[in-house]
Amino acid sequence: GAGPVQVRVFDVTGRLVRTLVDDVRTAGEHTVTWNGTTDSGRRAASGTYLYRLQTGSRVLSRTMTLVK
Repeated sequence: GAGPVQVRVFDVTGRLVRTLVDDVRTAGEHTVTWNGTTDSGRRAASGTYLYRLQTGSRVLSRTMTLVK
């Protein structure tokens, strides 16, 4: 089936940096790439970020490091 999917990137203070996906996707494997820019198009600073994947009622959060 298909369902709503959101993938968002936050900084360590919890501020939203970039929304990568906010739409309906079919079940299965998908790939999302973050090019290191913010929603406003600026380059994000090197450092630690949190990405949050939400599919329906399920949420997965993990950290990642952006290195320029």
